[in-house]
Formats: sequence, structure tokens, C-alpha cells
Amino acid sequence: MTQRIGIGTDVHRLAPGRPMRVAGLDWPDEELGLEGHSDGDVVLHAICDALLSAAALGDLGSNFGTSEPQWAGAASDDLLAETLTRLRAAGWEVGNVACQLVGNVPRFGPRREEAERGISERHGIDVSISATTTDGLGLTGRGEGLAAVATALVTRRG
Repeated sequence: MTQRIGIGTDVHRLAPGRPMRVAGLDWPDEELGLEGHSDGDVVLHAICDALLSAAALGDLGSNFGTSEPQWAGAASDDLLAETLTRLRAAGWEVGNVACQLVGNVPRFGPRREEAERGISERHGIDVSISATTTDGLGLTGRGEGLAAVATALVTRRG
């Protein structure tokens, strides 16, 4: 059995006039949202990057970048669904994915289980998510953006 591990990282700037969507959930009480070619969901983007990395299928930018206009404004759930389609077509299955959200907003802890359950149910993968802050340091600490880092384990079918 062949197994591979991949790492994915994503960062987006917080901006007024954008909806806040993180870990597949809407956060309507947040004043700022995430800028991006798609909806800017850093958690789902980092998960996609980790899966693509593990399967040696490139990264988010090479698969869904700004040179691919059909993905402009896309829901990150659609990006993850397409990532999983490509991964499975290449003969891989997901073992599990762990992701950590880094930032001051939204207050993630109370909705962590909802986010994990939603991603797992929508996409049929085992996902765990944690969250942390940087104690005021860096772009996330200054409230300029959010980041996420994910690790994925994939297994070759057959």
C-alpha cells in the first residue's frame, strides 16, 4: 500500500464588503470578509492544497488559479469537490486531513464541530480542524488576514 502526505497553506486578506466564509461556514456577524479569486475560504483552500500536494497533482493555483476564469468567484466547496474528483481519478483515496486556522476572527471554537461535520458529510472525507491566534504578531495578529495550514494523508487504491 502506497501512502503519501501533503501540506497546504493558504492566506487571504480581510476586507470590507466581502462575506466571511471559513471552513465551509458563513459568519454573517463578521464585519470583514476574505478577498480572493474565489470565496477566499482559507481552510478549504489549505485542504485542497494539501490533497493536491499529497497526490503530486500540483497546487491550488495551478489547478484553479486566476488563469482559469471559470473558477472566479467559485465556492470553495466546489473547489474541494473538484480536487477530490481529480485525486480519485489519479487513483488516490483520502485517509484524513488535519487543518489549523490561524487568526483572530471568526471565533472558531464554538463552531468547530459543525465545520468538521459539514465538510466530512459534504465531501466524504475525515477532517479535523483546530484554531489558534498569533498573540498579536504578524498579519493575522494585526487583523489583516487569516491563514490556514493543512496536512493530508492519501492512499493509493488497489
